[in-house]
Amino acid sequence: MNIRALIVDDEPLGVKGVRTLLADEPDVEIVGECFDGAAAVRAIRELRPDLVFLDVQMPGLDGFEVLEELTEPEMPLIIFVTAFDQYSLQAFAVHALDYLLKPLSRPRFKEAMQQARATLEGKEHRAVNRRLLALLEEVEQRRQSLDRFVVRTADRILFLKSEEVEAIEATGNYMHLFRGRESFMIRETMATLEQRLNPARFLRTHRSWIVNVDRIKEIQTTESGYTILVQGGTKVPVSKGYRERIDALLENPLPSIGGFGGLA
Repeated sequence: MNIRALIVDDEPLGVKGVRTLLADEPDVEIVGECFDGAAAVRAIRELRPDLVFLDVQMPGLDGFEVLEELTEPEMPLIIFVTAFDQYSLQAFAVHALDYLLKPLSRPRFKEAMQQARATLEGKEHRAVNRRLLALLEEVEQRRQSLDRFVVRTADRILFLKSEEVEAIEATGNYMHLFRGRESFMIRETMATLEQRLNPARFLRTHRSWIVNVDRIKEIQTTESGYTILVQGGTKVPVSKGYRERIDALLENPLPSIGGFGGLA
């Protein structure tokens, strides 16, 4: 059988990597390439691919949110592609779903394709989709309350409790997490991260900044409004559009933070 495949990745190099590996699969026809989640949803509905290579972390709609937009009859067979998954790679293993870890390995890619062929030829697609829906339910539950960050560095993987993070700064599709004098980087969008953080602890102060109110040392008044100083020394700006949130915090400080060490 011929397999109609769609590649979804916001990074052109990611798309190119999958396309290059598929060149060695003569029974696979690439019917489309998408670089964001919204385009992926449209392409899946219009092109009806048999197989989708789906990047997990993308701006706008991430990989999981793409699938949440689809009904079960619309759902193709999915092979997840990820550099490192904030929702934990263990979730894929629990639900017996296949994923490829970047950078892609040719032997591992061959293995995933063999599994995809067996699934499609054996008409097990519906059973796989049920496991996929179960995974989406688990992911949604995790999103409701993010209690730790998984940070990958060159030589180790760190599990950072959200309560330890003092401030978060967005830079493009990456987020910088500040803990004391340390900073860590994860690939995530501000919109997705804000939805998953506990709103009782994390407060948006700027289009590019979030602060942990439990870690505020002081709030400094400036000509333009406020600047927040957290315990580790990082200064967090407060833009005009978010000043009301800080005013409300000053009028009704949370019990957990008591005071801020005074206004400067």
